[in-house]
Amino acid sequence: MLRRCADGDVHPSQLALAKEVSLDRTVMTYLLDDLEAHELITRRPDPRDRRAREVLITDTGRSRLKQVRHGLSAAEARLLADLSDQDADRLRTLLSRVAQTAQRESIAPAEADC
Repeated sequence: MLRRCADGDVHPSQLALAKEVSLDRTVMTYLLDDLEAHELITRRPDPRDRRAREVLITDTGRSRLKQVRHGLSAAEARLLADLSDQDADRLRTLLSRVAQTAQRESIAPAEADC
């Protein structure tokens, strides 16, 4: 679980963030390297565990995140325009369930796949 800091932001460790989004920690490190190179995040030693690194969003990252969220909301509204609110909510629920199944399958593939 990610913790909320006194400033209201969440400053997860790299490992906690990787677990939260179901990414291998090595993949997460490369992703964070790219985000840091674009000045969207910074990393600093975790004051509770100096072996760990906290991930902090920059002002540039916060602005870009706001833009992306707005774009996603607009795209979703266009795609779901012909659905009632109830149908759109049901679709979101079903897609979430499919995504959870896909995530479980990628973590624990069937023995026949091994």
